[in-house]
Amino acid sequence: MIFKTERLTLRQWKEEDAECLFHFAQNPKVGPIAGWPPHESVEESLNIIKTVFSKKETYAIVLDDIPIGCVGLLFHPDCNHYWGDDSAELGYWIGEEYWGNGYAVEASELLVKRAFDDLGVKQIYATYRCENNQSCRVLEKLGFKYFNDLTNVNYLGEEFSEIAMLLKK
Repeated sequence: MIFKTERLTLRQWKEEDAECLFHFAQNPKVGPIAGWPPHESVEESLNIIKTVFSKKETYAIVLDDIPIGCVGLLFHPDCNHYWGDDSAELGYWIGEEYWGNGYAVEASELLVKRAFDDLGVKQIYATYRCENNQSCRVLEKLGFKYFNDLTNVNYLGEEFSEIAMLLKK
């Protein structure tokens, strides 16, 4: 499936995107703040495309034919937390070179609308690390409201604090 916004295209990830994904995902400012380690090779990025990014409702955020990030809705059991029936978890990231342009909001708005209008979702949750003010702003612009404080464990086994936000239909 392909979706378009005013500036962006959302489409399935392709194996040919691995090098571009690696370019953005190797940056230590991108993955760790979202809870995943920087990619160490193009092969690792290809594996992520084949596994994690191949899940239903996970899309490359494409600008001028370049995948600059990812947006997705996760459903139980693939989400980080169980939120209940008729719920989904929103996740997104944007390559650092493209921060500050509203792309995460624009892509997420489209997916939120799809969730409520087409997928039967009644509530969408999202989490962000306490220190990730940019992600907090994205969620606030989308209309999400504070839900709960959480503790999670990162890829190194270290605990960290998160804020859970909620958007209801």
